[in-house]
Amino acid sequence: MAKYSKTAQKKVEKAMHEKKRGTLRSGRSGKKVTSRKQAIAIGLSEARKKGAKVPKKAAKKTGRKMAKRSKRKTAKKKSR
Repeated sequence: MAKYSKTAQKKVEKAMHEKKRGTLRSGRSGKKVTSRKQAIAIGLSEARKKGAKVPKKAAKKTGRKMAKRSKRKTAKKKSR
């Protein structure tokens, strides 16, 4: 399990309280945040900006790797 610094925990806690109160807003659009996961992400993002110890974001699977997987899946379906 990932370890977060005290600063990161406080930022996430603050974001969750703001979400519960209905005052947490998303960055660009300024829309009210209703998702618990989004509130956590905002808290961790703020902690990263402050320089707190937070694990890196998960890498997205794109490009060649995904193309190969989909190619294999279609080949398996055709062979059946």
